[in-house]
Amino acid sequence: MNAKVKISRRAGASFPVRRMSFDFDRVPEYWMNGSAGLTHFMTALSALFPAGEKFFIDSVRAVRQHPQIQGNPALQKEISAFIGQEAMHTQEHAGFNASAQKYGHDVERLDRMTERVIQGMRKAFAFAGRPAGITQEMVDLTATTALEHFTATIASQLLTNPHIQQLMADETMKTMWLWHAVEENEHKAVAYDVFEAVFGKGFKAYALRTGSLVTAMLALFAVQSYFVLRLLQDDRQLNLAALKDIYTYGYSPSKGIIAGMGREMLAYFRPGFHPNDLDTAGLLDAWREKLGF
Repeated sequence: MNAKVKISRRAGASFPVRRMSFDFDRVPEYWMNGSAGLTHFMTALSALFPAGEKFFIDSVRAVRQHPQIQGNPALQKEISAFIGQEAMHTQEHAGFNASAQKYGHDVERLDRMTERVIQGMRKAFAFAGRPAGITQEMVDLTATTALEHFTATIASQLLTNPHIQQLMADETMKTMWLWHAVEENEHKAVAYDVFEAVFGKGFKAYALRTGSLVTAMLALFAVQSYFVLRLLQDDRQLNLAALKDIYTYGYSPSKGIIAGMGREMLAYFRPGFHPNDLDTAGLLDAWREKLGF
């Protein structure tokens, strides 16, 4: 373990809040196998997290005192731990993003852009859904539920794909991403459980959550792809070699992290779906032991 870690179970939840402290000062510029393409792919993903994780926290907090969950102590403990883990993810990704900024990669601009996209989309969808009785809280929570499914699914790929793990040549970055992946799977059901408790399991709830997933994935793909191209262009690394690395890492049928997500992503459309249907308990036990948790 190359990070200071303090584990807290004060929330009494089924998973802990780990207070991490990574040192990004020695992370090389192209830490992902020496490849500009792969490094910028991951940096573009990281640029989404500070604003994105804050949005997740705010969305759950906004309905935390709803009558359907206010008197549920078990779920309230899970919410507290969820907020704690997401806050730590925000902190550590902000730290990594700052280290990339030192190399001249303008991640701060991408972070600001992420915030503008999130705020613009959430307000636009709430306005469009108002005639159907869809509130801002409904838009925010369903988007959070959909994006939490995405992060848990891509996290599973990080934990199960040895090709991807081998490409993470820098130990600090490898540990940071694997820690994040473990925690995304530990709390993957919290936002969903809040959503179901508040909005139920009927047709309207199903339409909201599946529609949110489609919309969120289209927006995420567009924004992250733009960030990758922007980083590569500004770094004068927008070339066939970098794009080939990204294709192999992200989209190739045999090794790609995105290509490997298909089955689990589609499971979200199944009526009666719950995140815990995708059992990662054994996988998490193995990685907690490897990471010294």
